[in-house]
Amino acid sequence: MGLNLDDKKAVVAEVSAKVAKAQAIVLAEYRGLEVGDMTSLRAKARSSCVYLRVLKNTLARRAVTGTPFESLAQHMVGPLAYGISADPVAAAKVLNEFAKANERFVIKAGAMPGQVMTPKQVATLATMPSREELLAKLMGTMQAPIAMFVRTLNEVPSKLVRTLAAVRDQKQAA
Repeated sequence: MGLNLDDKKAVVAEVSAKVAKAQAIVLAEYRGLEVGDMTSLRAKARSSCVYLRVLKNTLARRAVTGTPFESLAQHMVGPLAYGISADPVAAAKVLNEFAKANERFVIKAGAMPGQVMTPKQVATLATMPSREELLAKLMGTMQAPIAMFVRTLNEVPSKLVRTLAAVRDQKQAA
């Protein structure tokens, strides 16, 4: 059953809102994929904050018109699932992992603002650590010198206490 004009406008508006906040869009062909597999992909995408939607390509083209993702429109051919995320790595990671497990799910293209990516570039992007992982590594790196300084400061009184304990034990033994 097709959508009427008002429903189509609502879908385009919803997708346009997601695209406006997006840092990455990944297109994947899902031809021949079973419903259960697609449902598990949707659940994984939802948990990773990736907006996953199967759209008519004409509606998707209208949604990206006038955005930095406009050049992606030429790749919108065939039955496609659109992964849209605010984290540049999240959509690529979720869809790439799913594509490795399902040979019928094929990544066709991807895009970051102003740049279209090949499937190989999407796979490379998927291997990068996520924003949260990078922030955790940065915080660990920033805390390392401070932690070492605190351990060094703590070593002086600790050494004094150990020395006094050794003197006390030596006097008690004598």
